[in-house]
Amino acid sequence: MQSAVGHADVSFKRYLVNKTELIEHIAKQADLSKAAAGRALEATIGAVRTTLKKGGTVSLVGFGTFAVGKRAARTGRNPRTGAAIKIKSAKVPKFRPGKALKDALN
Repeated sequence: MQSAVGHADVSFKRYLVNKTELIEHIAKQADLSKAAAGRALEATIGAVRTTLKKGGTVSLVGFGTFAVGKRAARTGRNPRTGAAIKIKSAKVPKFRPGKALKDALN
């Protein structure tokens, strides 16, 4: 079926994976129980969180790098009143995908 601009209509199924589904996938792929896979996922997330809190980076070759970025203080506007407000500087988590991950998507 052609759309008005001449391109074929494409239906995109939206894929979302929640934590439970991710644990199920890990358990199946690694031949672990769901409980063990859940503990492994929690340990991995905890290690990334702890490293980032200490200001470090986590690099998973082929997947990507987790790091901490800094957002400078700035002036914003209260959307309700329009009054100027000061927004504090903040540390923010960042993720830079690795080449293998990018290549897998294209």
